[in-house]
Amino acid sequence: MRIKNGIHAIKKRNKILKKAKGYYAGKSKLFKTAKEQVMKSGNYAYVGRRLKKRDMRTLWIARINAGCRQNGVSYSVFMHGLKTANIDLNRKVLADMAVNDSAAFASLVATAKAAVAK
Repeated sequence: MRIKNGIHAIKKRNKILKKAKGYYAGKSKLFKTAKEQVMKSGNYAYVGRRLKKRDMRTLWIARINAGCRQNGVSYSVFMHGLKTANIDLNRKVLADMAVNDSAAFASLVATAKAAVAK
């Protein structure tokens, strides 16, 4: 008796169609178009995960800049001051401090100003 692959083919199709659930028109019903759209959606998701990192860094820089301006210094001078003072904090932490702990951020700005003045 020969072995047939019908069950596995159906499982494979159903897996694709399940991923395509909610897509418009034939993209959720027809296997060929659903397969194309699922592949395209996977590519969009991959690119989107990388773009999200870029967007978050932009947001952090904007928040740090706003905190710096409140303390009378520009973003670039602040970052240069941190580097010369050998303070290694990433932008995510600095942005969180600028938003939630303004007193500690103000002391960091003072340290950076002093390092630049030397």
